[in-house]
Amino acid sequence: MGHSSRQGVESVGPAVPTAAAASVPTEVDVLIVGAGISGINAAYRVQNDTKRSYAIIEMRHDLGGTWSLFQYPGIRSDSDMYTLGFPFAPWKNAQAVADGPAIYRYVNDTARQFGIYDKIHFDSKAAGASWSSVEGKWTVQVEATSGQASKTVKCNYLYWCSGYYDYVNEHKADIPGLHTEFAGQVVHPQFWPKDLDWANKRVVVIGSGATAVTLLPALADNASHVTMLQRSPSYFVALPRADPIATVIKFLFPEKVAHTMLRYIWAIKYFSFYKMCRTFPRFMRSTLRLLTRWHLDKRTPLDPHFNPSYKPWDQRICFVPDGDMFTAIRSGKASVVTDTIDTVTKNGIKLNSGKEIAADIIIPATGLRVQLFGGAELEVDGKKIHAGEKFIYKGFMLQDVPNMCISFGYTIISWSLGSDVTAQHVCRLLNKLTFTGMDYVVPQAPPGEKIEPCALLNLNSGYLQRAESYMPKQGSKGPWYMRNNWFKDRREVQKDTLDDCLVYGKASKTLK
Repeated sequence: MGHSSRQGVESVGPAVPTAAAASVPTEVDVLIVGAGISGINAAYRVQNDTKRSYAIIEMRHDLGGTWSLFQYPGIRSDSDMYTLGFPFAPWKNAQAVADGPAIYRYVNDTARQFGIYDKIHFDSKAAGASWSSVEGKWTVQVEATSGQASKTVKCNYLYWCSGYYDYVNEHKADIPGLHTEFAGQVVHPQFWPKDLDWANKRVVVIGSGATAVTLLPALADNASHVTMLQRSPSYFVALPRADPIATVIKFLFPEKVAHTMLRYIWAIKYFSFYKMCRTFPRFMRSTLRLLTRWHLDKRTPLDPHFNPSYKPWDQRICFVPDGDMFTAIRSGKASVVTDTIDTVTKNGIKLNSGKEIAADIIIPATGLRVQLFGGAELEVDGKKIHAGEKFIYKGFMLQDVPNMCISFGYTIISWSLGSDVTAQHVCRLLNKLTFTGMDYVVPQAPPGEKIEPCALLNLNSGYLQRAESYMPKQGSKGPWYMRNNWFKDRREVQKDTLDDCLVYGKASKTLK
């Protein structure tokens, strides 16, 4: 490995924020919550496609979202950077699948290049937001996460780019004895300690998702042994970190043209792969298992460790850059165990099969804790809003909630492709409000229309199932559904008349 076993990834964020809660303007046209990739993308669109003033509040001390929060070894993107990155800022790195520090630097550099960084107010958490139809404005309670005084900010439009998981609290899986019996260290990937020493230690990573798959090869070189303990297997696809086609395209074409071409190429590859999995699930299941078998040695059986119980893309497929996970398994430094946990003991994990895995460090990579709006409570004209009782409107607004957008992306291809479509939709809506002289717009279903509810995101991953009761629902028809086709959606955004199930109005009248 290229780093010491006593550290995670290099922290490259500023030690002291340049702006904080006290400096947030008391009134602004558009208030963007969150300064991750989606928030920076939204700011660029608002800044360049509208004449609205804006500010960004970020609860942490730094921008970057996921890419500044997570510091565990080997952290990387789980898709290519041509689609995960910004459409307006070419990805210049040679690696299509990039590590966390490289992504952080890219986000930071982009925010500074386009003058967005100076609009960010760090240490600023949106604790609550209340809409007044009389004023035609949102009143947002902004609290300083450092413990300083809170501040009230009014805005015409509230734009949530805060993601959908809890940055402060990890998901605590119910693992008997983990925190009461185990004599070693328990480390959650979301809060990785910089001084953790795993050299010559026996490490057990619980889980089989993207985090576990990333950790296994990153820890294997220095650890005594790394075991990935999974209850149920996932599908895996090995792909190269560097894209040889990208090298040729970047050589032949101007930078921005090359970036756009590669964005389309990778989007086509991902979408085609997804469609193949959904159209021919049995064939793709066999193909994926065959490819996995090719990467394994005879010591590691395909069954049960690589035999998922679900169809391809019922859950996200894990991509393995340069096959690093398989390399670690073939080396004998890592292994996979498929079983369920009876209890955690003083020296390891006792399984329901009767076997025991010795451990010095246990890492529960068991998913995230889902949380919308950063935990803020929402009200419309004094009535609390429960997102789980609302339908999503075209993937970016909530039913009966005026002048508010949620940045949702795609799950079948890069999230950012979808969040950029959202940003374009929002800007067109803002421009229509300006053109018509209206103060608010609210999605409302026609009286008497019955909307059949469906789960919001088209995956049955555990963390989404746990959050189903408080996530918005999507409908089976009309505008009450999530977008899922970038090629189609980006065209439809430009043609959308912004009238379907939308009610426009002037302030001073309470919404019914």
